[in-house]
Amino acid sequence: MEKIIVLEKGQKLEFSFEDLLKYHGVGYPGGVAHAFQVMQRAFPLLDDGKLLERREIELVTAFPGPGGLDAFEMVTRCVTDGRIHVDKDLPEAAGILESPHGRYYFRFSYRGKTVVVTIRPGFVRQDFIEMARKPNRTEAEEVILAQMKRDMAKRLLEAKSEEVYDAVIL
Repeated sequence: MEKIIVLEKGQKLEFSFEDLLKYHGVGYPGGVAHAFQVMQRAFPLLDDGKLLERREIELVTAFPGPGGLDAFEMVTRCVTDGRIHVDKDLPEAAGILESPHGRYYFRFSYRGKTVVVTIRPGFVRQDFIEMARKPNRTEAEEVILAQMKRDMAKRLLEAKSEEVYDAVIL
C-alpha cells in the first residue's frame, strides 16, 4: 500500500490510508480516500519530488467533507495550525465537479509554489451525490449511503492518483 511521507523538522513521518482512516473513524471513508489521493497527486509537484515539511503546507479547498479534513489535518496539521481555508463557494472552484456539499477543488501552497488539484469525471457517481444530499434518509438509505462511501473509497484507491485528479502548477 502506498504511503504519504512528509517531514516534521527533518524527521520522516509516513501515513497510509489505513492510518488516516483510523484517525478519522468510519463516517466518511470516501473523503479520506479523496484526501489521500489528492495529497499523493499534489505533494511531489510542490518541491520537485522532495519530501515536504508538513507544517509549511497550506491548503485552500472547496471540499468541506469531514473525512478529507481529518486526513489533511493528520498529515499536515493544517487545521490546528490555521493553514487551511475551506470555502465551498470559492469562485475559482466554479465548474469543478461537485461533492455532496462543496466541490473537488484543492489548492496547495508550499514555499512559494502552488498546485491546484481537481477531480476528473467518472470517479464520483451521481447517485452517491443525490443520496448524500437527500434530507431525512431512512435507516435503509443510511446503510446504502455507507456502502456507497466505501465503494467510492475503493474505486479511488484502486486507481493511480494521476488517473483520478488533474494537477496544474501555478
